[in-house]
Amino acid sequence: MIQITDKSQCCGCTACASICAHDAITMQPDVMGFLYPVVDKDKCVDCGLCEKVCAFNDHYDTSLNLPKPDAYAARHKDMHEVETSRSGAAFIAISDYVLENGGVVYGAGYTDHFRVVHKRATTKEERDEFKGSKYVQSDLDHVFRQVKKDLKDGLTVLFSGTPCQTAGLNAYIGKKLRENLILVDIVCHGVPGPYLWRDYIAYLEKKQGDKICWVNFRDKQEYGWKAHHETFKFVKGGGKMSFTYTFYKHIMFRHSCGVCPYTNTKRPSDITIADFWGWEKTDPNINADDKGVSLVLINTEKGRELFEAVKDRMTIIPAKLEDCLQPNLQHPSVIHPQRMEFERDYQRKGFLYVMKRYGDMGWRYKVRKVNRKMKQMVKKILGRK
Repeated sequence: MIQITDKSQCCGCTACASICAHDAITMQPDVMGFLYPVVDKDKCVDCGLCEKVCAFNDHYDTSLNLPKPDAYAARHKDMHEVETSRSGAAFIAISDYVLENGGVVYGAGYTDHFRVVHKRATTKEERDEFKGSKYVQSDLDHVFRQVKKDLKDGLTVLFSGTPCQTAGLNAYIGKKLRENLILVDIVCHGVPGPYLWRDYIAYLEKKQGDKICWVNFRDKQEYGWKAHHETFKFVKGGGKMSFTYTFYKHIMFRHSCGVCPYTNTKRPSDITIADFWGWEKTDPNINADDKGVSLVLINTEKGRELFEAVKDRMTIIPAKLEDCLQPNLQHPSVIHPQRMEFERDYQRKGFLYVMKRYGDMGWRYKVRKVNRKMKQMVKKILGRK
């Protein structure tokens, strides 16, 4: 019987709940909306499957991995796809191929007024909802079981998600059904709590006196690929706000993000995609327009075969693996030392209090911003002497 006594040891992938034939495990939210398994002891038969399927450890399956990933800088040849995707639209090239050949694609989308969930797509139009970054942990309720059903029905399935999600799905599916399953993970920075995102949406709508009708976590069309600004469109107007700032402080991440076992080049997927930070070392021209470029790591022979089939849709340049090693391919994100204090304050005093104290909504942030500018000015003045 699975029991979570240390929250950092559970990533919320739902593999344990999915594999339970007696439906004895449900995923229940904590104060920040992160899901954890809860066992109904009256239904549990102590078969141990829930513990065996857990892949959030250093022993996750890499049996199909190449000795070393093939690395590429990649950008879709269709600039519309690049401009409407987060980086170089490598995911679009890969998923287009799967859909064109009768497969299905799973990825992170929205439901219930921008709540982030995993969805199933059978058309490119449905798949387009998966474009772009979503800095919230997605809900995988019943998704793993649907993937297994698709595989049993003979469909090719492309599942995209964070590495903890692909590792969990791989463990749940098992080797017998793995042949038609394509796993694509992202180089993940960490996942914030869903309830904070929910409260942020409600705060913005109350402040604006209007409903949000469109969200972009990283708006590169207005600010460029390197910038990290989220944009919201309201029914009556537009605006940009401050969720991303607090995200990069690592103060509202899931506890498990700080001990993530997948932050290396032994990925639990066939293909890994990411923003290619440091692309200049590979080619100084591929992203000179700041429209975005993807890092693609080919981790398995299946991944190689798929990439070979889609590479003509992209401009690709082989890269040295050592030039691709951004921080989260080397070590987990360092969780903010005030993470527990942040959670307690959120539970007791609410969203607005924590965003003012720890984020960029209050006077503390404004003071820090002024201090930074003053320090920069002093350095410039001293540098002239």
